[in-house]
Amino acid sequence: MERTEPQEPTTAPAETAETAEAPDEPSTGRRRPWVRRVGRSALALALLLVVPLLTAETALRINYMGDPADGTHTRDRDAMWLGHAWVDGRKKDADVTALARRLEGTGIRDLYVHSGPLEHDGTLPKSAYPRARWLIDAVHRELPGVRVQAFLGDVLANGGPDGLRLDRAATRAEVVRSAGQVLDTGYDGVHLDLEPLHSGDRDYLSLLDDLRAVTRAEDAQLSVAAHQIDPLPALHSVFGLFTEHPKWWSQEFFGQVARRVDQIAVMSYDTAQPLEGTYGGYVAQQTSLALEVTPPTTHLLIGLPFYHESNFDHWGHAETVAAAVRGARLGLSRTDPDRELFGVAPYIDFAATETNWKEYREGWLRPNAS
Repeated sequence: MERTEPQEPTTAPAETAETAEAPDEPSTGRRRPWVRRVGRSALALALLLVVPLLTAETALRINYMGDPADGTHTRDRDAMWLGHAWVDGRKKDADVTALARRLEGTGIRDLYVHSGPLEHDGTLPKSAYPRARWLIDAVHRELPGVRVQAFLGDVLANGGPDGLRLDRAATRAEVVRSAGQVLDTGYDGVHLDLEPLHSGDRDYLSLLDDLRAVTRAEDAQLSVAAHQIDPLPALHSVFGLFTEHPKWWSQEFFGQVARRVDQIAVMSYDTAQPLEGTYGGYVAQQTSLALEVTPPTTHLLIGLPFYHESNFDHWGHAETVAAAVRGARLGLSRTDPDRELFGVAPYIDFAATETNWKEYREGWLRPNAS
C-alpha cells in the first residue's frame, strides 16, 4: 500500500514578501493565522497516517512473540505450486526424478501445476498442457500418494475491458467444462486462481458450487488460491474507496469460499511488510483468521514465499520462509493446534532457493525446530 508523507509547509517566502512591501513595519516574528492553521493541519494529517501505522506494526510484532506449541509441525498435508514448464514439454523424466528427491521427507502431497491460463471466455485449449498425461503418470510412479492438480486461472475483468467475466453465465459454464476437460486428462483435481477477486463476489461462489459438483462426481479435489483476510475489520471496504481492486477479503467471505472447496490456500505473501517480525506476525494473524472460519472438513494451507525479490509489495529481507513458517505455527498454536487438515504451500518451484528449502525443512519438518 502506498503511503504519501505530508510535506512541511514553507512560510519563509510569504514573510519575505510582506517585509519587502512594508520595510518600516517592525517584525514580530509571529506567523499569520492561516500559516499556523496549515501547519496544524499538516501535523494532524501526519499523525492520522503515522500513528495508526505504527500501532498496527507494533501489534504485528507483538503477535510474532512467544513459542509455537509442541506438535505444530507438518501433518503431511502440504502442497506446492509448480510452473508451466512441467506440462509444455520442457521437463523430462530426469526432472521428475529430481523433484522426487527434493520432496522426499517433506509433507508435500499435492502439486498445483500451472496448466492454463484460461481464455477470457472460460475455455481452455488442450494445446496449453500437451504433456500433462506424461507428468501425471510420472509423478504417480515416482511419488506414490502425491496428487497432481491442474492450476487454472485468469485475470478477471471486474468492470474493465479485458479479462474473464464471472458475471456472464456462459463464461462460468465454460470454466466448468474446462475443469471437466482436465479431469478427463487424468488430473487429480482442479486448482483455481482468479485475480483480482473482490470480496463478496456472488458469481464466484456460484462458480464454485458448479465446479464442486463436477469434481465430486469424479472423486477429485477442488482447491482455490485465496486472497488475504482483512487484518482490520472491513479494511477491504475502506480501501475500496481509494483503489479499484482492494487486496483483502472479508473473513465472512473467506469462510463462504472455504465451505465450498476441498482445499483453500492463502496467498500470504506480497504483504508490503517491512520487517521479518511484522511479516511473521501478519502470517500468524492470517492463519488465526482463516482457521476461525474454515470448517474442519476443508483443508487449509498457508502460502510460503519461495522466491526472492524486493519491491514495495514484497521486501525479500522481511518476507522470509522462516518467518512465514513460524507465523503459521503461532497462529495454529493459538487457534486450533489439533487441526488435522492443515498445511503450508510453497510458491513456486522455479524461483525457489536453497535457503527457502532449508527454512521450510528446519521450521516445519523437524520436531525440535522452534
